[in-house]
Amino acid sequence: MPLRRPAKNHDLHGAVPDTSPIALVLIDVINDLEFEGGDALLRHALPMARRLAIFKRRAKAARIPVIYANDNFGRWHTDFSMLIRRCTRARVRGRPIARLLKPDPDDYFVLKPKHSAFFATPLETLLAYLGARALILTGLTGDMCVLLTAADAFVRDLHLVVVADCVASIDPRENRRALARMRRVFDADVRPSVALDLDQVRTRLVAKT
Repeated sequence: MPLRRPAKNHDLHGAVPDTSPIALVLIDVINDLEFEGGDALLRHALPMARRLAIFKRRAKAARIPVIYANDNFGRWHTDFSMLIRRCTRARVRGRPIARLLKPDPDDYFVLKPKHSAFFATPLETLLAYLGARALILTGLTGDMCVLLTAADAFVRDLHLVVVADCVASIDPRENRRALARMRRVFDADVRPSVALDLDQVRTRLVAKT
């Protein structure tokens, strides 16, 4: 069943989110990469992050809201601001990626305790406020958190776009398999960023609804 837009809360004092049929989701890009396999992931994630930074600017120019869905890495006392400071200032492996993709003040974020951006987070409620019926998925890692977020989006009847060159995993072969699975099983539109015309995506989405 499609997400139903909730009634407006008149006590939000002007903080009501944007309205858009599409939202861009960046998964786990604010990440210290201080774990086994982090070096290998960095080799693929850094060029991905450069492409994603360009794509994010295109999305914002097209007035598509940006949502950061980020793991709390088991640090339950951490908020998103603390995570950003750690990953952009400390000498951690993921610092160059975090600096490239540091959120803007008008971006949204949700912290997630597990792999999917939907599990135990307010993402579904945020999407309902936005009126978003489609997600553009990007980030880390393609064969785990992006894949499981795509699965949860699919069962919620959300249209899926996955930006193939803005998703990375430790093993490029597993990344390709995950992209193929999202296309085949979750009916995702999987293509590289240069092949994505955001106005066409919006037009197709409106035509389907």
